[in-house]
Amino acid sequence: MSDKLLVEQQQHCLTITFNRPEKYNALDPESYYLLAQALYRLQHDPDLRVGIIQANGEHFTSGLELDQWAPIFAEGRLPQLPDDHLDPYGLTGERLTKPLIIAVQGLCYTSGLELLLNTDIRLVTATARFAQLEVKRGIYPCGGGTIRLPEEIGWARAQRYLLTGDEFNGEQAYAWGLASELVAEDELHQRAQQLAQRIADAAPLGVSASLASSKQARYHGQQSAIEQVFDAMPTVLASEDAREGVQSFLERRPARFQGR
Repeated sequence: MSDKLLVEQQQHCLTITFNRPEKYNALDPESYYLLAQALYRLQHDPDLRVGIIQANGEHFTSGLELDQWAPIFAEGRLPQLPDDHLDPYGLTGERLTKPLIIAVQGLCYTSGLELLLNTDIRLVTATARFAQLEVKRGIYPCGGGTIRLPEEIGWARAQRYLLTGDEFNGEQAYAWGLASELVAEDELHQRAQQLAQRIADAAPLGVSASLASSKQARYHGQQSAIEQVFDAMPTVLASEDAREGVQSFLERRPARFQGR
């Protein structure tokens, strides 16, 4: 197993750590496959309820290791993934339905920013540096940046950065609603674990249904989500967890959810 990407399960949380600090955690094709494999595990292991993506070292990632990716991009597509892998950018095949937290420090360029755009809770340091540099390298973003960044921060602001390749920082990302929280660098990974635990402690069926409704609106529009908002409610209300939620309220104690 390569040590470029570390994968660790603690109770109901899967932590995925980029581990090439000497290379600024640049994403090479092998790391991409390892990340896709880890996300498939998160999606399909019934004991896992939440995931974290983080990085060792000073920087989250400097982006793609372009010399290795250029021949792949020349084919006009992302690499074909095996069946037991899940596209980290959510552009092809099965999409992740479990909550994903990202914790970013230092550089978060190109593929790193596009990865962030496909996560749910985003923790960043104030001095984190984001950029879609592709236009400065003779190519253009192809991991969802051209689609999701305008959706997240507005058309005009997104084009300001997509068309120049200029940087923006963590404080700007937070002010624009792109980041969930600003966190001190020495507390970043701990805060990610705290939030993951909060999610894991909540009712898995309720979390799943809530995230599914949000993603329905994101990918298929508000009206579609409105029409389906009650679809999961009978199943959720009939679950053991729903009964536990009521019982724990009556007994004034923390609920113990089993995902059933």
